[in-house]
Amino acid sequence: MDIDQAIEMIKNAVKHTGNIDQKHIDLTLIPADQRSLYEKALAISALAIKDGTITRDEFLRRAHLDG
Repeated sequence: MDIDQAIEMIKNAVKHTGNIDQKHIDLTLIPADQRSLYEKALAISALAIKDGTITRDEFLRRAHLDG
């Protein structure tokens, strides 16, 4: 799985927080049998940010977590 595939998966787990108008990743939205794939996608994303492959801001924007 590459960073683009990981971000596409993560988008499915983005949830609006509610009153404070923020979004977050909520793995409870994902069926239990797929959770390990989403955890892998999160790990790939975190490693890509750490390695400088993608900036944190770009990740947040592409995953629709930027507001």
